[in-house]
Order: sequence, then structure tokens, then C-alpha cells
Amino acid sequence: MPESIKTRMMRLFFHIHPAYHGTGGKVTYISADWSELILEIPLNWRTRNYVGTIFGGSLYGAVDPMYMIMLIQRLGPEYVVWDKAATIQFRKPGKCKLYASFKVSDEEVVFIRDELKSAQSVDRVYQLDITDFEGNIFAIVEKTIYIRKK
Repeated sequence: MPESIKTRMMRLFFHIHPAYHGTGGKVTYISADWSELILEIPLNWRTRNYVGTIFGGSLYGAVDPMYMIMLIQRLGPEYVVWDKAATIQFRKPGKCKLYASFKVSDEEVVFIRDELKSAQSVDRVYQLDITDFEGNIFAIVEKTIYIRKK
């Protein structure tokens, strides 16, 4: 699905927002319906650590807000969405540009809405691989997102 004017503007906002810009991450694509988001984390002077690999903080910082923001956009203003917990497992040092691809399916959105018809809140756990261009995994991030109706 192509980007919309709104998602293209949000992608540009990520590039200039100081907190996100500081991670070194670069959002390269946001689908018009917020069901998919792709970002890259280059190895450069801003992201390189003392031993010449990508800082773990840059990896996590670049991916940190994405599921929360995507769910806020997909569910709409009648829901409260917060990050609740996160873990990151480093598999190997990042010595090249790395990528992350986020997806929140229509089925996931329907499931959350259905769950909240009978529950006060729901926690959803999402796992994300940070990979190189060939798909080799460099880190695994797990995010727990808290969701409730307003």
C-alpha cells in the first residue's frame, strides 16, 4: 500500500524530531493505513559506539515508539495506548545498516477491539527482528503494549 500525504508528513516529522533524530534511525516508509512501517539504522558517526558497531541504545531507540504510534493511529482517538514493557536481545554486533519492519494487521485491530468489549484493558506483545539487508538477525525486540478504551 502506498504512503499517503499524512503518513509521508509523519515520516518527515520523525526525521526532524530531536528525540527520534538522536537515535540515528530513519523511517523510510509508513503505509497510508499505518499497517506497516519500515525503518533503517545506519552505521555512521552518530550511531557508532566505541568498538565500531551500532550502539544498542540507537537500535532500541529507533524502534521504541513505533508499535505504540501505529496502534494509536490504527485504533483511533477512543483508545488509550501506552508502552508497558520492553526487552531487547542482542544477537550479534551491528557492523552494517540494519532494518526493522513493523506490521499491525487488520485482524490484530479487530482482535483488540473485540477483547475490549469484555475486558477493561488488554496487553499485547509484539516481537520484532532487527536485521541486515539479507535478513540476518542482529537483535530481537519484544514490546508489551497496554490498550484500553477511554
